[in-house]
Amino acid sequence: MSLSDQVLAVNDDLPIRTDKPVHSGKVRSVYWLTEEDSRRLIKEKGYNVAPDAPLAIMVISDRISAFDCIWHGEGDLKGIPGKGAALNAISNHWFQLFKDNGLADSHILDIPHPFVWIVQKAKPVMIEAICRQYITGSMWRAYTQGEREFCGITLPERLEKDEQLAELLLTPSTKGILKGIDGVPEVDDVNITRKNIEDNYDKFNFSCIEDIATYEKLLKEGFAVIAKALTKIDQIFVDTKFEFGYVEDAQGNEKLIYMDEVGTPDSSRIWDTKAYRSGHIIENSKEGFRQFLLNHFPEPDILLNKNRMEERFALAKENALPLEAMMDLSKTYLDIAAKITGAPITLSDNPKAEIIKVLKEEYQLVD
Repeated sequence: MSLSDQVLAVNDDLPIRTDKPVHSGKVRSVYWLTEEDSRRLIKEKGYNVAPDAPLAIMVISDRISAFDCIWHGEGDLKGIPGKGAALNAISNHWFQLFKDNGLADSHILDIPHPFVWIVQKAKPVMIEAICRQYITGSMWRAYTQGEREFCGITLPERLEKDEQLAELLLTPSTKGILKGIDGVPEVDDVNITRKNIEDNYDKFNFSCIEDIATYEKLLKEGFAVIAKALTKIDQIFVDTKFEFGYVEDAQGNEKLIYMDEVGTPDSSRIWDTKAYRSGHIIENSKEGFRQFLLNHFPEPDILLNKNRMEERFALAKENALPLEAMMDLSKTYLDIAAKITGAPITLSDNPKAEIIKVLKEEYQLVD
């Protein structure tokens, strides 16, 4: 069994019964179930959703995305061994902890396999809900160039790299390209202020203006729950991105929920506490891989400059990264997942065959 066989790189070709096109993102693929299968599963499994709610199978992959590109390694390695299972295990752990702490629900209804979620369709809030407890990454880069205002928040002078901020900062950005909003450029992932959201709450998909405060509350609560748990295993929750959406429960009540993944090394920075206290940063997240890429290529501006996207895509397509870098990242994902969940991640010899088997035998979703 070769290393590349253990990697689930292509996840949009599974024989899951669907009557719609498969939507494939950078890491996950979404299979919308037929109306008949959705209704059957809701009834059989007793999911707390409207009887006619559309359901989907969401399959994670081991693909590695950074700087909006998919990267590959030497030896035809098209992903990071263990990454998909690690991300799902971490998200599942945090979502359970949210439930235990009385926080909002998530879009996940069932977990048939370590790579698979059964989810309900949600109306997404068009905001990347980002919060930061330390100044690092893109905020630090902008700060060093003289920027002091971020998303309507003014930062003080004389901050130092990787310093803890006086309070948790909410620095939202747009999810997708939003059109016709005054003061908000029509590009993906652009910083926005709370006033931008208040003045255009409906265009950001909020049902009412009061729900802006609700999303902020859920963001802060979710951050606090994860940060507290990470402190117990000597890790620092540096910053993260959450996503939110609306669903209806079985009684027809609309509610705001957590969507996508939470608190993973892909959507967050996580630092080792002991190293930080001694003046060093040990990244237990994808950030270490981003730094590797910036150091690996002679012209890092290609990775940082959004006006050079064509060159960036070419860079990712034409360069097989050293196996050592891919395996270092694999170790990062597997180690932090084991620390967080308290159990090692088992690598599958053939994840695709396992997924097909369980969806066929236990859910009757494969012909």
